[in-house]
Amino acid sequence: MEAIRTGTLATPGATLHHEVRGSGPILLLICGGVYDAAGFAALATTLADRYTVVTYDRRGNSRSPLDGPPEPQSVKVHADDAARLLTAVGVTPEEPALVFGNSSGAVIGLELAARRPELVRTLVAHEPPLFELLPERDRWRALFQDVEEAFHKEGPGAAHQIFAAGLDGGGEHQEQQGADGGEAPEGQPDPEIMAMMGRMEQNAAFFIGYEAPSFSRHSPDLAAVRVAGVRVVPALGEATAEDEPYARATRLVAERLGTRIAPFPGDHGGFGTDPAAFGAALRKTLATG
Repeated sequence: MEAIRTGTLATPGATLHHEVRGSGPILLLICGGVYDAAGFAALATTLADRYTVVTYDRRGNSRSPLDGPPEPQSVKVHADDAARLLTAVGVTPEEPALVFGNSSGAVIGLELAARRPELVRTLVAHEPPLFELLPERDRWRALFQDVEEAFHKEGPGAAHQIFAAGLDGGGEHQEQQGADGGEAPEGQPDPEIMAMMGRMEQNAAFFIGYEAPSFSRHSPDLAAVRVAGVRVVPALGEATAEDEPYARATRLVAERLGTRIAPFPGDHGGFGTDPAAFGAALRKTLATG
């Protein structure tokens, strides 16, 4: 059985739980939504024979508690967390890391590439939900304002309902994929996944109240990313509907960066439903840079 090295990293305002597998070039996987490092366990295992795979619980989620009470989250602060973690595991400008981010993790990855390009050699940005890039951004701003107000007045359940109804097509399935950035693997989940599922209720409340509203207002500095020298590969699931907001945002990122989209198996949570195929696609994408 593979050895997993776990640790904690103190950052301003939070303590980050992180896990390291394998050996080779450092590959950081950044979570989206309400899942945590365990959501990447199967994918990380498929990659650990080639890479030193680093996963972590983002601040405010699961085993990475905030130092104080919950507060609106900043993409820039989360990108700084990723930079500090990369430095802590040995990444230097002479040997920059490979980075994969899913959903809001891809948003964080783009911010990391803009703010700390010396630490990143390649970023694979899988379906970033960048609502500010979309032509109907005013509608999204109004939706997330309603979500935020409902959270503080009525609680996370009401806020999630408004969020789900506001997404194109609505419904619980789309909410989970759009919000969480992943879905449970098919079949009987292993104990690690079961433990994560037990943490997700608290994470979901934090996400809808303190992360989704502020993250939705984030506008990436794609001009800075373009001149930073980081190779950025926007990634899109082959099963993701073309009109989904994160699919359209991915295409806009590719257009503005002047690069091509890499197709990946599955949809927004494809890394969880078929980690072997997803891992093979990620290996190929990283190797062609």
